[in-house]
Amino acid sequence: MTRRSCAICVVGFICAVLLVSGIGLILGHVFRTVMHNRLKKEIVLVEGSRVFESWKTPPPPVYMEFFFFNVTNVDAFLGEGAKPVVSQVGPYTYREYRYKDNVSMVEDGKKVSAYNTKSFVFLREKSVGDPAVDNITTVNIPAWAVMNKVKGSFFKSSMVSIWMNSLGSGLFTTRTVDELLWGYEDPLLARIAPSNPDVEKVFGLMYKKNGSNDGEFVYHTGEQNYLDYGRVETWKGQSQLSFWTSNQSNNINGSDGSAFHPLLEKNERIYIFTPDLCRSIHMEFEKDVEVKGIPAYRFTPPRSVLASKEENPANEGFCVTPQECLGTGLLKVSPCRKGAPVVASFPHFYLGEDKFAAAIGGMSPKREHHQTFLDLNPTTGVIVRANKRAQVNILMSRVSGFPKTRGLNETVFPVMFLNESVVIDDASAARVHKLLLIVTVVSNFPLIIVGLGAIMLLVLIILLVRAHKQKTSNDEDTSYSPVSDKEKDDPQNGTYIGLTPKGDPQA
Repeated sequence: MTRRSCAICVVGFICAVLLVSGIGLILGHVFRTVMHNRLKKEIVLVEGSRVFESWKTPPPPVYMEFFFFNVTNVDAFLGEGAKPVVSQVGPYTYREYRYKDNVSMVEDGKKVSAYNTKSFVFLREKSVGDPAVDNITTVNIPAWAVMNKVKGSFFKSSMVSIWMNSLGSGLFTTRTVDELLWGYEDPLLARIAPSNPDVEKVFGLMYKKNGSNDGEFVYHTGEQNYLDYGRVETWKGQSQLSFWTSNQSNNINGSDGSAFHPLLEKNERIYIFTPDLCRSIHMEFEKDVEVKGIPAYRFTPPRSVLASKEENPANEGFCVTPQECLGTGLLKVSPCRKGAPVVASFPHFYLGEDKFAAAIGGMSPKREHHQTFLDLNPTTGVIVRANKRAQVNILMSRVSGFPKTRGLNETVFPVMFLNESVVIDDASAARVHKLLLIVTVVSNFPLIIVGLGAIMLLVLIILLVRAHKQKTSNDEDTSYSPVSDKEKDDPQNGTYIGLTPKGDPQA
């Protein structure tokens, strides 16, 4: 066997091995499965894992923006029944520092417990004004909370009405942004507090939330099932809530919004438990996006999350009484707000019934400004961008025993909305890019093998073509060629046979 023939055989063998093994690995998803299994083992909430430290102390900066609705026609609204008009004031922006406190492994390391601690630092350069100076005219939430608390008792209602008149506590109040957020001593609450230990004399929308936590969470580590990574098992020692009227509504589903399992699919629902809403919500895939070069799936709450019980029967459990079902786009959270008539919604009543935004002058719901969304890298589950947006409203209506409310129709009155936002930082983005590159290379290794096989196939074809040409050339060199006419006429051409003439004496 010639050297060329040996080379052709070797190249052919290598080509066949590469193509067969590469195609087999592709069809069997072998390397992809190996890489995915590695991700499932590394993305777990245990000491020393790839994500544990960043879960305890998230590196990307989180910003909390507060927007207030300043009422511009209080007298016309209360005295003449005019449509209330508000103007949006904000943002007042704070850097939010969050970390997991008192982290400890429980149940033989199968779960981990922690407290989510948050603190806020004001950022003047990202705000419209000084919260210690800027005044906002808004609903007097303490007064409405007290009125709703005593409305079933004629004696208590009469007493509170007298106190409100003597203290000058009206249905609206003007306070600084600092007071509305972080607390002020309300005169009506101060009058009630000495005789009722459950009542605090200080009120603020974010009162006692700076440097505090929402209670103990117990999470699944994800070691036993990667789909359980970060899932909340219990909150404040309870595996179910007790605020609502059905087991489905009281279920604690999903994570706390800080961790999501890897290998996300577009057709799955993302569940998040949020203590601020006293319930779990779900989010669905909306579209593909990209943040700092990282591919991501955008998940957002659909309209059905806050839909009425008629539109979504699964939400009937959030109606403590039939009167507290307010319609699509609203959730009355009074059961977990000590009975205060607080109503949650998306900003400007986005995804709500049109009548709620139409009832208030100055409302203009827009998806780009008022949508809540999560942008998650599907391979790792890492949050690359997020905006959590929610609005605080007060349900205003006629309250028996309080003459000041006699001319009021039921109105869901906006007080403020918040926007909690985060975008992955450059250092974290670089780490995600590196991990995704490794995953891509390893997962696509069979394609590289097939590519090498294709190259060897091309080399084999070239060798075969050259061998064929060589053989053809050799055959032509050794074949018979007829002589030319000139050669035929040449007497010296061919074999000469000499004959001796007849009669030659030498014959």
